[in-house]
Amino acid sequence: MTTADTLTIIFAQMTQNIGHLAANADAMRQVRAAHQDADLIVYPELQLIGYPPEDLVQKPALIERAAQYMAELAAETADGGPAMLVGSVERVDGKLYNMVALLDGGKVVAVRRKHELPNYGTFDEKRLFAAGPLPDVVEWRGVKLGLPICEDGWFPDVCGHLKAQGAEILLSVNGSPFEIEKDDRRLTDVFARRVAETGLPLAFLNRIGGQDELVFDGCSFVLSAKGELRHRLVDWDHEERVTRWTKQADGSWDVDAGVIAEWEAHPSDIYHAMVVALRDYVERNGFPGVVLGLSGGIDSAICAAVAADALGPDKVWCVMLPSQYTSDESLDDARGCAEMIGCRLDTISIAPAAAAFDQMLAPSFAGRAVDSTEENIQSRIRGVTLMGLSNKFGPMLMTTGNKSELSVGYATIYGDMAGGYNPLKDAYKTTVFALSRWRNSHVPRLSRNQVAPVMPVNIIDKPPSAELRPDQRDDDSLPPYDDLDRMLHMLVEEEASVDDVVARYGFDRGSVARIERLLAIAEYKRRQAPPGVKLSTRNFGRDRRYPITHGFRTA
Repeated sequence: MTTADTLTIIFAQMTQNIGHLAANADAMRQVRAAHQDADLIVYPELQLIGYPPEDLVQKPALIERAAQYMAELAAETADGGPAMLVGSVERVDGKLYNMVALLDGGKVVAVRRKHELPNYGTFDEKRLFAAGPLPDVVEWRGVKLGLPICEDGWFPDVCGHLKAQGAEILLSVNGSPFEIEKDDRRLTDVFARRVAETGLPLAFLNRIGGQDELVFDGCSFVLSAKGELRHRLVDWDHEERVTRWTKQADGSWDVDAGVIAEWEAHPSDIYHAMVVALRDYVERNGFPGVVLGLSGGIDSAICAAVAADALGPDKVWCVMLPSQYTSDESLDDARGCAEMIGCRLDTISIAPAAAAFDQMLAPSFAGRAVDSTEENIQSRIRGVTLMGLSNKFGPMLMTTGNKSELSVGYATIYGDMAGGYNPLKDAYKTTVFALSRWRNSHVPRLSRNQVAPVMPVNIIDKPPSAELRPDQRDDDSLPPYDDLDRMLHMLVEEEASVDDVVARYGFDRGSVARIERLLAIAEYKRRQAPPGVKLSTRNFGRDRRYPITHGFRTA
């Protein structure tokens, strides 16, 4: 029998289906039904409507329907079972709020609104929501709860205010997207500080799953009032963690110790981000699988491996599209990769189409030397062919260009950039190499394709080439990828100047200036690129929003 001196709280680390309120409500009901002896079930931020909802929350019908579902969920707590802490939205006096509601005894017993609204990088909450006041504590079943919502916990004000109001436990619900090394940063640099500042135990609960360009890793945890790690939930996967809390003689609350799950290390964390993001994107948008061009190069090989891990090899269709410049080595490597992964591989030569274009354009191109135009036509023939297969049979066309290429425009718009999703959009070429080496010797925990290795070693070791002209190599046109990626990381993630890059690494100034120029003039291509999962602190898309037309250069 639960008394005011003990509490059983379930933290439901779960996914969300944005806008599918019925599915989200039913998922919450299932968790509650499985834990009828608990006192409280806590769900992630905006669990009822999904996070981030973007402009979907501007639809009055969604706000009305969310209120109806919240009322239904509240009424269901009249059965004497656990209370529910549910995130949603509400409109009050013409203002829209991101809020969390405590449901108990058949009604909504408390509502608290998000105070700190993030408005940087991937976040646009000030555009959509009004800021709530500094929140009061919620007195419930003999305990004073502080309910900071996500960003409320990233700064000291809200938690400090709750402490001053007599809060005894801090329950923080979150929708915090994955970034490299962000899991440890949340724990040690942010929420451990809130515990140290307030002297209160704190639970951080995050959602999981992919949502367009974002992916959520979970990585939820519970800290004692002394900052001790008492619970750590798995990353990337659904978990319902049972925690038991006891009121101490001095009036403070402590939580029993539980499992400290291991989180994926680098680069496994990046690989799992790609798998989860692609899986949810393909399945929630109703595609039966994916189709992609398998060139015999490393980018398409790792994309095929990610797709098979996400969906199963039976839902991955690889197509080799050789031209007159395709080497036998590439044909062999593509074949070997498909066999290792266990997916379908078809070969469709683009030579007849390339010859037809040459003949068709000969009168217009008369007197002009062969150049990159003919190379791009080959790439666009491949894009049209793959889109034709996608249209005819239904699988989503997956693109395979990496962040290094997209940064400098080393990709063909309407050619190899054509498609519905790109797992490598935020992965530099050096990251692609690291992921490929890792995947060849490891099977991801969440994989639907329990095989390794997944590509011939030659794919990793050979010099990268687009094979659009004789003896072509990427480093004919670009610096070595180790150097290029260091330049790009400073120019993109750090917003550094050319002189900053030269000062740090000693590169030739003209070479860095050329890369800065290529980065600027390729913006129009990136604006038309398909979405891809965010991995870094500055992805192309939600994070980095540059004008297409501008004349600023640092050199």
